[in-house]
Amino acid sequence: MKHSQFIGTGVAMITPFKNGAVDYQTIERIVEYLIEGGVNYIVALGSTGETATLNEEESRKVLDVVISAVNKRVPVVAGNFGGNNTLELCKKIEGYDFTGIDAILSSSPAYVKPSQEGIYKHFMEMEKVSPVPIILYNVPGRTRSNMEWYTTIRLAEASTKFIGVKEATGDLIQATRIINNKPEDFFVTSGDDEVALPMVACGGDGVISVIGNAFPKEFSGMIKAALKNDFVEARRLNKLTYDLHKWLYIEGNPVGIKSAMQLLGFGNNDVRLPLSNMSASNFLELEKALRAVMSNLDS
Repeated sequence: MKHSQFIGTGVAMITPFKNGAVDYQTIERIVEYLIEGGVNYIVALGSTGETATLNEEESRKVLDVVISAVNKRVPVVAGNFGGNNTLELCKKIEGYDFTGIDAILSSSPAYVKPSQEGIYKHFMEMEKVSPVPIILYNVPGRTRSNMEWYTTIRLAEASTKFIGVKEATGDLIQATRIINNKPEDFFVTSGDDEVALPMVACGGDGVISVIGNAFPKEFSGMIKAALKNDFVEARRLNKLTYDLHKWLYIEGNPVGIKSAMQLLGFGNNDVRLPLSNMSASNFLELEKALRAVMSNLDS
């Protein structure tokens, strides 16, 4: 496949905070942890990175710190290119410095709930001005509208600048329809950790992961095994971390994964309003689940 660098496991990195400010030193530590864990690429400034609560100066510095820390060892994807104002988004792209950025991840417009034709035209306007490849992102749980499988295929066929899709519906029927009808060089990656393994089994190309922040070696190992059709090993690794998923999302993302990262020694679990730190009771349950994973790793 032409875009093989995006086959496997990407990680949607958290943005750690310290005393209300971005904790850039912990960002650098997380980058090292992810690369040592064998991830294939890093996605900075996605929804897991709390981009909606960062100002433009913070967003740019987070991206620059990630690019510098990665130092070209793996591709870097910038996830701060969604929006429901097509004109303003295109202006942002035209004035942006894409040095060190290998692709952008762009969710379909949120809140306004456009038609399929509106979604198609929105992305085609982006395609005209983006100097880097675009990974489409379908996440109805956040945008409140679904980019139907045929719209994804239509975009993939309209321009080679659309190189793949992060499909986060959790709907394997929709994902399989994309997989079965896509151009050869267009990749389909899961946006939901819990269905990443079955999506690869259906012919998908990997995952952009949340839990990969905490367990990059195990989760990327699962995807690598599945892509090699070693489903015995893939199922073993999937089972190893599976019970943790519930507690990562029980109060929303990235509330849970930040608590997990705190327990692993990567900063604290602070989030910015309107998100709120994980409740004490759920934190204890998450800690139990995480300790069980760690115990199984040691055994």
